[in-house]
Amino acid sequence: MAETEIISNSDKNEQFFEGVEKLIEIWFTPVQHADLRKITRQQWENVLKIVRCEIISFTQSDQVDAYVLSESSMFVSRRRWILKTCGRTTPLRCVRAVLALAYETAGHTRVQNVFYSRREFARPEAQLKPHDNFDSEVELLDSFFGDGRAYIMGPEKDCWYLYTLLPLEGTVDALEKEQREVTDREVPEPDQTIEILMSELDPTVMDIFTRANSADSAQATKASGIDQIIPGMVIDDYLFDPCGYSMNGVAKDGYYMTIHITPERSCSYVSFESNVPVERYDRVLRAVLAAFRPAKFILTIFHTPDAPGTEPLPELKAYHSLSGFEQKEAQHCRFSGYELHYALYNKFPS
Repeated sequence: MAETEIISNSDKNEQFFEGVEKLIEIWFTPVQHADLRKITRQQWENVLKIVRCEIISFTQSDQVDAYVLSESSMFVSRRRWILKTCGRTTPLRCVRAVLALAYETAGHTRVQNVFYSRREFARPEAQLKPHDNFDSEVELLDSFFGDGRAYIMGPEKDCWYLYTLLPLEGTVDALEKEQREVTDREVPEPDQTIEILMSELDPTVMDIFTRANSADSAQATKASGIDQIIPGMVIDDYLFDPCGYSMNGVAKDGYYMTIHITPERSCSYVSFESNVPVERYDRVLRAVLAAFRPAKFILTIFHTPDAPGTEPLPELKAYHSLSGFEQKEAQHCRFSGYELHYALYNKFPS
């Protein structure tokens, strides 16, 4: 993405960029008149300086403000804050500042839940503290939120890390019950997420996301078919120079999608994420795979048990063999009020 984050590999004369993102999502307990969107753009700019990125573009719907960043995206709604950043950014370093703004400017008094996740970095040794290892990330998160729960899904080189305050099913404590009772009295917000983390992408597709082959971001969006993955989105896209691409899409009722692309052949990487409820997630999954043609991808789906489109998901049995891909690993966890599905797929040998 950002030119300053590209690392040169002198041995092979190739450029490397860490496309793998760190994703932090904080939900605050509902309070009348409290709203994270009261936080000004200048205040967010100051927060993002801590993270080592900046705002490039902005769009919004009736319930969510969406920012395209120099390294990925940020989404702000009434009581939910999402920051997703790639490269050598340091998102967890800004959490203290975000909590202060949430309390002092937005009027929120209590954190309801936290989700921090990422897959294994291609080059973890190049990350800045505390992101150089998961234990350090967990230690910092615990300093903000108390004793959270840390989980690791999948094999070592393709693992996916998760930190949350959610207990596994059957271990609900008194605070969790109290927070759930408060939430149940409120109008529900979208709370389901599909994330597809793709690597080893088709070079022909990746060439679309370079200035040499696309005049602007709109051309890249249309040529790749991104605009058709979830129709009806208001799209805010950006094509970096000389290469790289980010987009946010927003719709009514707080729904969003976001895609980030690192097209360099030595380190190609694409992430897709959305909270849009769909009839079946497999249609979205197939559309994303057809658009980017990866050789490998990690699929995670986090949802409440009654979320739309999730009926065929338990243990991802419906996706054991998918469009030329073989499921190499699958895990299913039940948390208090949520279910998580993780799966790793490799393309069948040609």
